[in-house]
Amino acid sequence: MNRIQAATELSNLAEQRALEKAGFTREGVLRGIGFRAGQWQDGVLYSILRADLN
Repeated sequence: MNRIQAATELSNLAEQRALEKAGFTREGVLRGIGFRAGQWQDGVLYSILRADLN
C-alpha cells in the first residue's frame, strides 16, 4: 500500500488535529461534499504516503 487517505468535516477540528498528529498531510477542502442537518457541509482531505514514514 502506498497511500492512505482520510476525510472529515471542516468543522471537526479535533479529528483534524489527530490526523495531523498521526503524520497525515492536509491536501485541501472538499466543498459541499456531505449533507447533514439540512445543509451541505465542506470536508477536508488528508493523506499519508509510504514515503512519509521513512
